Amino acid sequence: MMDGFTGHGWGMGWGWIIGLIIIVAIIWFFAKSANQNSSNIQSGSKSPFDILKERYAKGEIDKPEFEQRKKDLE
Repeated sequence: MMDGFTGHGWGMGWGWIIGLIIIVAIIWFFAKSANQNSSNIQSGSKSPFDILKERYAKGEIDKPEFEQRKKDLE
């Protein structure tokens, strides 16, 4: 009475496709998270002079202090 093309046949087909999409989404999520963490680490490896320039640009130090610290770094 029931042949192989009705009932579970279509559900099984869509089930593995949906499962595959979920697995790919999980892998993509973890890969993206790992990439963001590595870019944060790379941006944290600034040179002392770069940090000094940023502090001067933010107004944390004034020009005489910037010049003195720049001379100290050379």
